[in-house]
Amino acid sequence: MTKVSVLSQTGASVGEIELNDAIFGITPNEAVLFDAVIAQRASLRQGNHKVKNRSEVAGGGRKPWRQKGTGRARQGSIRSPQWRGGGIVFGPTPRSYSYKLPKKVRRLALKSALSAKVLEQKVVVLDALTFEAPKTKAFVEVLKALSIESKALFVTAELEENVVKSASNIQGVTVVSATGINVLDLVGHDTVVFTKAAVEKVEEVLG
Repeated sequence: MTKVSVLSQTGASVGEIELNDAIFGITPNEAVLFDAVIAQRASLRQGNHKVKNRSEVAGGGRKPWRQKGTGRARQGSIRSPQWRGGGIVFGPTPRSYSYKLPKKVRRLALKSALSAKVLEQKVVVLDALTFEAPKTKAFVEVLKALSIESKALFVTAELEENVVKSASNIQGVTVVSATGINVLDLVGHDTVVFTKAAVEKVEEVLG
């Protein structure tokens, strides 16, 4: 079992917590991590690109010149693809880029991302994270107390409105719930800050 210090919001040590090695202590599988990131990024694509094909371009209803006798190539419409302003051949149309990885692969990717952060000593555990009111200044004070100067992911057991709103104006800080934790967020942030309750929930879900 890997032991990590539990800190208060002021940065003081208030105890220790043992992390489940089956979740936070495996050897990271880089290939699975790569596949999970690519799959998640693909699902974020809007896929709303669209061009007009020959049947959708306005105009071109009249034959531009007669079939024979002009010395020019035969043409049926000025909206054919070879004309400027004509339709596009095999252009992009709206589609979904998302695809799903097997459940076991997704779980392994999550465990690999969590374990990689532990190996890098980029995991911080707080006893609790609460604010009496939404206030950015209060959240900034927590970051200073924890000596966090780069992108940070805060994971709480449940999304609390005051915590989310307090962090919303801070660049590089993201707040997610324990059930909403994902590989892309873990990889995209330098430090991961869990509340003690969030660690227990993650271990319950992935255990």
